[in-house]
Amino acid sequence: MAGWQTHDGVAVALPLANVDTDQLIPARFMSVPRSEGYGDYLLHDVRRDASGALRPEFPLNQAQQASVLVAGANFGSGSSREAAVYALIDAGYHAVFASSFGDIFASNSVNNGLLPARIKPETYDELVSFIGKSPCEVRIDLKNGQASFNAKQLDFVLDETWRMKLLNGWDDIDLTQQHNAQISAFKSKYAQTKPWAVPASNV
Repeated sequence: MAGWQTHDGVAVALPLANVDTDQLIPARFMSVPRSEGYGDYLLHDVRRDASGALRPEFPLNQAQQASVLVAGANFGSGSSREAAVYALIDAGYHAVFASSFGDIFASNSVNNGLLPARIKPETYDELVSFIGKSPCEVRIDLKNGQASFNAKQLDFVLDETWRMKLLNGWDDIDLTQQHNAQISAFKSKYAQTKPWAVPASNV
């Protein structure tokens, strides 16, 4: 996974709260191989009508070139399915701005290079009003925690460890490997001080 520092794209507003992972990708699509892409399944049951056709009035269908989503509170709540993040990424999204996120969804997002940018509720209200139904240009400065929506500047909150992972393109395994020297030193010391606890083949 490649790291990133800035992103220039188009933002679209989805003024809905409590969009959960079951909505982001319905369970019936979970058997599809990731190699085929999950983008077409993103918010499938609210983006499409009973026949499967895209609803022209749905915000994401009016801005299919968008790469930044401004969404309501508690975005990504519900089940822990990582496929919800895959669906956003495969649909071309690099970041989601919301006043709060489901914890597991946010962690899964960072591990896959998607920014869960937390903003104040009043900032969300301003952005939704500002963007309206017309997508706007956005520039994200990940390193400094800032974004510009057309001329509107704002700050966003992101855990510093998550920022480091996104900047470097790291997941949890990559983050752990940054401590390989300390891990090896501990393993060696543990084997010497407690040899009875370590299988002989690993000493």
